[in-house]
Amino acid sequence: MTISWEDFLARVVERGEYRGEAEADHAARVVLALLGEHLVGSARVELADALPVGYASLLRDAVPAAEPLTADRFVQAVVGWIDGATPATVQWDIGAVLSTVADLVPGELLDQVIEQLPDGYDLLFGHPAPA
Repeated sequence: MTISWEDFLARVVERGEYRGEAEADHAARVVLALLGEHLVGSARVELADALPVGYASLLRDAVPAAEPLTADRFVQAVVGWIDGATPATVQWDIGAVLSTVADLVPGELLDQVIEQLPDGYDLLFGHPAPA
């Protein structure tokens, strides 16, 4: 069963220590839309299926990026979409959103998603790869 929008957002609010839902919702939309540009195939569809409808469409409807972003460039890209953000605050935002996503999906799906992405995304999801 897919988590409700309210429950998903409540988890992001708690993890990100946001002052309210609007701030957490904006961070979630930015992070998930950008992530959607870098995922393809069944992993993208299955990940979208685990999210509430409003967030799932961000993954499904994203136009694939011309080239994958490194984890550092992903952080920089998110900085450009959140007013007043810095790389440090954006890493907090990304961690709040992606760790929430990681907790909702089976480990095999998370592994498939992370395998599609350049090195370093495992840390953004809060699931560092074994050394």
